[in-house]
Amino acid sequence: MFYKVLVANRGEIALRIIRTLREMGLKSVAVYSLVDKELPHVRLADEAICIGAGPAKDSYLNEKAVITAAEVTDADAIHPGYGFLAENARFREICQSAGIHFIGPSLRSIRLMGNKIKARAIMKRRGVPVIDGSERGIKDPAVAFDEAVRVGFPVMLKASLGGGGKGMRLVHSPHNFTNAFLSAQAEVKAAFGDNELYIEKYIKDGRHIEVQLLGDLFGNIVHFFDRNCSIQSSYQKVLEEAPSPNLLDKLRGVLCKTAVKIGSVLKYSSLGTIEFLVDKNNKFYFIEMNTRIQVEHPVTEMVTGVDLLKEQILAAMGKPLRLNQNNINVQGHAIECRINAVNWEKMIPSPGVVSKIHIPGGLGIRFDTYLSSGTEISSYYDSLVGKLIVSACNREDAIKKLRVALDELDIYGVLTNKELFTRIIKEKEFIEGGYDTGFFKSFRCRCLGKA
Repeated sequence: MFYKVLVANRGEIALRIIRTLREMGLKSVAVYSLVDKELPHVRLADEAICIGAGPAKDSYLNEKAVITAAEVTDADAIHPGYGFLAENARFREICQSAGIHFIGPSLRSIRLMGNKIKARAIMKRRGVPVIDGSERGIKDPAVAFDEAVRVGFPVMLKASLGGGGKGMRLVHSPHNFTNAFLSAQAEVKAAFGDNELYIEKYIKDGRHIEVQLLGDLFGNIVHFFDRNCSIQSSYQKVLEEAPSPNLLDKLRGVLCKTAVKIGSVLKYSSLGTIEFLVDKNNKFYFIEMNTRIQVEHPVTEMVTGVDLLKEQILAAMGKPLRLNQNNINVQGHAIECRINAVNWEKMIPSPGVVSKIHIPGGLGIRFDTYLSSGTEISSYYDSLVGKLIVSACNREDAIKKLRVALDELDIYGVLTNKELFTRIIKEKEFIEGGYDTGFFKSFRCRCLGKA
């Protein structure tokens, strides 16, 4: 049983975690950077402590500062949220050494799934399909080129460690391979401190489908069905929905069963997500596992009625799962739009001060945000400012509800990508549910008159 939990994050996810802790009767500690001292998660927490200057490396990524804050406030657990330190194996190990509970999976699970090469090897040994690619990480451009020729162009370059789209490059031909490889290396070195990459065969017209898992310390694993996350900009998810439209029921069953198999192999004991790519012939491939709560978890909560965050905390406390697979069901349909402070045409951040905000409401409408009038959106962090989620009895009604909610949502003082979603949900390909990972690029070109 925990007494006090330090929330090692900021923004909407920190606020969500603190609200859940309050509901569970647990004390909370907020950490904040100098530029975040007025954010609502700081005010809502039982205690708050400054951990550094604005840049993430000086605050939210400062492992020593976070641990010190936990020790000073006598917090007996840390919830990392998503991003920052959530999948950092070293930080997980430091927590363990300091006698502080880490609300997340075991160190072994983070290490195995955090290294994409090791993860692929485990899947292959267990008979889980993986995309053809390199069997080891590569740092030498010449070696990488030979491997790309073996795999066959076009290929994808990916970071062996880390994620979030960092270092991902689609390379269509040998002519620009070396430049793309060196560029990707520089990006992942800056982001993760390691420039090792691996190569995968590029699968065109694929759908990005993921399955939500939850495990406990007693070997119980359940799934919460699937989400479609195929609408992506520069490999960053933009819109998600659950359940996945136009997914064969038989294939859905196989994906969920495979995800549980992976969780069982890992002896997984927290929230996690298995990500798959499904090609146009309905063949599926393991992509990766995210060993944390994800940005898009609300769509799963909306269709299952389960508070995933609460269940994650209970599992970390050593409680057996309160749910079994037979009583987890999907009701209706949910869609989430990631609202970012960006110039959506140029897809560049638009920091500033929110002068006024109007949040939509009504049955089946949820807006997870940290914004209020006067909130300053900093240039130091990710531009995500909120998540608009709607649910209805079916997908057609969910789209209608989303259209109304988007129309009602108003954020003044900064640019946002609201207009982007207003246009997406009018697209025939989206309405019919037949979109894939290539949708967003072609859609945006049409919007900008480049088609």
